[in-house]
Amino acid sequence: MSGVRLSGSIRRRLTLQLVGSAAVLAALLFVIVQTFTRDLAEETHDRILLASATSIMDAVSVRSGEVTVDLPYAALSMLSNVSDDRVFYRVVLGRDTLTGYPDLPMPDPQPGDDEPLFQTLDYKGESVRMATAVRRLSLNGVPTHLAISVAQTRTGQVERLDALSRTALMLGAGFFAVAVLLAVWAAQSSIRPLRDLAGMVARRGPKDLRPVARPVPAEMAPLVSSLNSFIDRLRLSLSRSEDFIAEAAHRVRTPLATVRTQAENTLHRIERPENRAALREMIRAIDESSRAAGQLLDHAMVSFRVDSLERSPVDLTELMHELVDRLRPVADLKDITLVLEATAPHPILGDPILVQNAGRNLLDNAIKYAPDESLVRVALNTEGGMQTVAICDQAGGFPTDQLDQLTERFVRGRNAEGTVGSGLGLTIAREVAEAHGGRLEIRNTQDGAGACVTLVFPSA
Repeated sequence: MSGVRLSGSIRRRLTLQLVGSAAVLAALLFVIVQTFTRDLAEETHDRILLASATSIMDAVSVRSGEVTVDLPYAALSMLSNVSDDRVFYRVVLGRDTLTGYPDLPMPDPQPGDDEPLFQTLDYKGESVRMATAVRRLSLNGVPTHLAISVAQTRTGQVERLDALSRTALMLGAGFFAVAVLLAVWAAQSSIRPLRDLAGMVARRGPKDLRPVARPVPAEMAPLVSSLNSFIDRLRLSLSRSEDFIAEAAHRVRTPLATVRTQAENTLHRIERPENRAALREMIRAIDESSRAAGQLLDHAMVSFRVDSLERSPVDLTELMHELVDRLRPVADLKDITLVLEATAPHPILGDPILVQNAGRNLLDNAIKYAPDESLVRVALNTEGGMQTVAICDQAGGFPTDQLDQLTERFVRGRNAEGTVGSGLGLTIAREVAEAHGGRLEIRNTQDGAGACVTLVFPSA
């Protein structure tokens, strides 16, 4: 994720939003359940109080113009079954108390008001809930009203309401806990398509520039469409770059080779020493330009193919045989003997063009720097699961204080002055070896008479 600017987490943001919504819903659930259970509990209590008052009302009788009350046992016992709270009652005819607690406050019934009345009040230092039932009577032709009030302290009711509140709280907490788990699961599920898409793109090889064709949610369609458009542009750009490198190599090398040939032909026809020296300098400059341009294009090609490496079986023995045969005429011009020490196959998995390019640069360097009538040895070996290609010359070796720098671009040894070169051959070989999971080793021979450069590749 190098270079990526982060602005938070979608999963965390979505989870927090869902958890926040769950918290609000849990609070609403608690309030609704608590309110409903409180109303239901109070309504149930009121009905019991009213049933007790009605039971007493049914026990009232009028005989010979007198009102008598035969207080039934069940009228008050039904309240004691509900809780252990104290019970109070009062029976009033008109303004006279017939029985009960005379100081129990009672509402003043209005004429024609036969509906039961409920109220909460303080009595004897305690909060009580009271129900009042009213009936109109006619005594000796005189209309009056009979009011019966039954009250009960609210300690038990408060305890029940507190228990219901705790139940509502636990219900809300349980709902919140479940909602949090569902929120986390929903957030994970929501971003899973995005994570799957990222994983699919990350698993693709460097040459896999196919458009993304997997089904995605509608919200991700613009992202996938933009990604496919970018892949198309990248594929077109890479194709153009590859074509340009190949065309540039042809366009640069061919004219330089033609100019060099013409200069050599002219050199053979000119007799004046100063003109021949000038032509030799021209030929040398052409050689340097040709080699520099060729290696620059080779390096560009290597960089391009390394980024999109395609591996296939490569036999190093066969490949080096081909390179030695191809460069033997160049070595013969300096009477250099090329010796290839390889018998058994040495297989690796790699890009044959890159491996050949690395081997050709190393062998060409060895021939170029080796003195006339010397020996260049190419040895292939298998060491500890690795395949090695060692190319050794008799050119006097590398400066020991420059061994760690010679694989850098455009760096040449101090003893390379006067020899055509660009300082890219070892760089190309190192990049090819590292792209295949190997390495490039540089050392001088034990006697100090030459140098050995070794390509190391993992075995197939």
